[in-house]
Amino acid sequence: MTATILHADLDAFYASVEQLLDPALRGRPIAVGGGVVLAASYEARRFGVRGGMPGRRARELCPEIVFVGGHFSEYRRLGDAALRVLADFTPLVERISIDEAFADVAGCGALFGSPAEIAAAVRNRVRNELGLPISVGVARTRHLAKIASQVAKPDGLVVVDPADELGFLHDLPVALMWGVGPTTRARLATIGIETIGQLARTPGWSLERLLGAAAGEKLSALAWNRDPRPVVPKRRVRSAGAQSALGRQPARQRVFGPVLLNLAERIATRLRAKARFGRTVTVRVRFTDLRSVTRSVTLDAPVEATATLAEIAGELVLKALADHPAERFISLLAIAVSHLEERPDLQLELPLGLPDAKRRPGTSQGMSRFMADAAIDAIRQRFGWESVGYAAAALAPPQSVPDAFRELAEKEL
Repeated sequence: MTATILHADLDAFYASVEQLLDPALRGRPIAVGGGVVLAASYEARRFGVRGGMPGRRARELCPEIVFVGGHFSEYRRLGDAALRVLADFTPLVERISIDEAFADVAGCGALFGSPAEIAAAVRNRVRNELGLPISVGVARTRHLAKIASQVAKPDGLVVVDPADELGFLHDLPVALMWGVGPTTRARLATIGIETIGQLARTPGWSLERLLGAAAGEKLSALAWNRDPRPVVPKRRVRSAGAQSALGRQPARQRVFGPVLLNLAERIATRLRAKARFGRTVTVRVRFTDLRSVTRSVTLDAPVEATATLAEIAGELVLKALADHPAERFISLLAIAVSHLEERPDLQLELPLGLPDAKRRPGTSQGMSRFMADAAIDAIRQRFGWESVGYAAAALAPPQSVPDAFRELAEKEL
């Protein structure tokens, strides 16, 4: 077994692009955003500034920080260009976000050298051709390659010897693992788990009791570097999602309602464009202390209508807030639609007075929503996104996170 999987991750990508475009910003602490920090340079991170943080707090931590508005078209262009470099070495490239991707270079040695040499060549080309720093991890599995790239940051290269995988992995903090966010990390800390090695040595029943059967089993396997997932160039998307960082906003329906409608528009528009329905709707609510809660529902009738998706999401958010009555402020909202299926031939339904009639695609009310969305989609396709929309979203106060930034982070169907 050899280490042939690369994980390439552009360093502080949005901030690095801004420093590339404006040389006067190089070496200075900068943040993309305003009311909310969308991204921070490494110079700003040394002061504790992080993405998702309110701009006011960032200025308190770093009075010299410079806020910039963001060049979203440049993020897209440079992200595409950087990851195309990987494709010059291997066709097995799986992009997982705008600024990171996996690549499998098994079988490429005769042309380009060892995996370590290929990784070094990728880094040199991205730096020389685009002027951007990129960190690369090389390992035998996807999960370990991603951890290696995090260890390599900023602007470094780490190759994990297959003979010493566990020695490398087990001394690292558990927060580096894929799937361990602030909430999971806090739960693990309650039973004394701080490193990946401690997690690996924890009995499975203890993890399952703390995190649930599926999450406990998954993390235990990853802690022992058991990750058989291959690099797949084109993976079938199983969900569509969008999120909005809010900074610090009151947990009131008049505040989060327009935000949910905006997110629902983004998701539902993409579903309709690909003739997809979804049966499961999930929302995530993050509070100002960075704790998150999720609520989901699986529907009898699939959904693709904007208004229907927004209504369901609103109900789920209200349930989450009802379960946490002490929380008065929220910092992020997210919606995801999963269990996607091809749009079937529409089956008309009789007016039976069902309580969810307006949400069912085959009722007269459901058809009205579908036709309204179809008209909006057609107008936007011809005249642009801002040409028409739902009043509740259009007339809402300007949001601190630009739509262009959200679109970069949303999953492509």
